[in-house]
Amino acid sequence: MDPYYLVLTTVTLASIYGLLALGISIIWSSLGMINMAQGFTFAVSGYGAWLVAQNISQSGIAVIAAGVLTGALSGALIGAIAFIPLYDKPNFPLRSLIATLAISLCGGQFLLWIFGPRVKALPKIFGYGSYHIGTAVISREKIGSIVCSVALLLITLAWSKNSRRGLEIRAMMQNPEGAALVGVGLRSTAMSVMMVTGAMAGLAAVLLSQNYFVSPFAGATPLVKGMVVALAGGLGSVSGALIAAVLIGFIEAVTAVGLGGQYVLITQFLFIIAVLLIRPRGIGGMIEHSRE
Repeated sequence: MDPYYLVLTTVTLASIYGLLALGISIIWSSLGMINMAQGFTFAVSGYGAWLVAQNISQSGIAVIAAGVLTGALSGALIGAIAFIPLYDKPNFPLRSLIATLAISLCGGQFLLWIFGPRVKALPKIFGYGSYHIGTAVISREKIGSIVCSVALLLITLAWSKNSRRGLEIRAMMQNPEGAALVGVGLRSTAMSVMMVTGAMAGLAAVLLSQNYFVSPFAGATPLVKGMVVALAGGLGSVSGALIAAVLIGFIEAVTAVGLGGQYVLITQFLFIIAVLLIRPRGIGGMIEHSRE
């Protein structure tokens, strides 16, 4: 097995899965909600990028911007339906879980009704060239995926540290009750959280769709993998999610080459079972700090 290929594939997968897992972790730690509609956001973002590519421009910037913007708008819609009306009701975590799952299922059927079952292909926004790194050959789309993912993660982290809204989100992640007591607006901050995490899912959709097709239920597998990474890393832990994303990406690369792609999900679930048996709180150690 070529070590260069293994490293490059691991980094590519980790950067994309990290976007999805971070969104799930941030929503849980700040809002106390597991967003099962993240898969719908992924799918609808792919269609948003496809519509722009078909009708406006096929440039990389336009397609990426369309995916990110569609993801942010989808996140805002999910927040307006599944968080705002339910957050002060009894059993909010369970209610929101059911609501987001319903949005995901209904949203997939809506996309199927609008666009039909035939899959769509996004343009190769990074070109068709490739480069040699050691003994491995890396395509432009993999380089572009890594650069775009890392760039969005750095921008998000910088925004969360330096902007007022970002500081409010971090305060809610650390102590939701204390943040509310000092005047942090729950509804407005929650919508910001949903839009930022939706934008992450939108970018992941565009990047993954460079290798896979856009379809009404294309977000199902990325949602599962994002949940695997988030749970293994520890819900609410940014560092844990990043570490888990690298490990999951490595396992997928090794399994795909050594055993075949049909065994990827099996090995990933065996990995998360092993992690949670050894460390029930996840790698980041925050899963037991969930609110009552």
